[in-house]
Amino acid sequence: MDFTTLGLFGLFLASFLAATILPFSSELILAFFLSKGIDPWLCFTIALSGNFLGGSTNFWIGKLGNPIWLKRVGVSEQTILNRQHWVAKRGAFIAFFSWLPIIGDPLIVALGFFKSSPVKTHIWMFFGKAMRYLIIVLGFLNWFA
Repeated sequence: MDFTTLGLFGLFLASFLAATILPFSSELILAFFLSKGIDPWLCFTIALSGNFLGGSTNFWIGKLGNPIWLKRVGVSEQTILNRQHWVAKRGAFIAFFSWLPIIGDPLIVALGFFKSSPVKTHIWMFFGKAMRYLIIVLGFLNWFA
């Protein structure tokens, strides 16, 4: 699918899909729109919105899971409780790293699965994703200014 033919909705859709567990990159689509002279802050906002909503979808999919299911694959109940306790205390911060390729999306699913605080997780996820897109936009503007 050629996301660029869908206009800014294509940027939103590409960013959304890139934040799911589907292997996809929105950075090239963002760079394409920036190269066409479209307002960089509009592109930033659309890409961030799509990517954030995609990450949020991952989190809520993870929330549907039950950590006790891990017992079926041989994980001890104590290990499960330890992971849940760790996520409850410090886990939401990990959402900041949701922008990382390959591991970022599964991290968000895991935070949902282990019942991390939705508010804290979404705040950290927002800042991590915003940082990534901000670096891309600013880098593009500096490179081609």
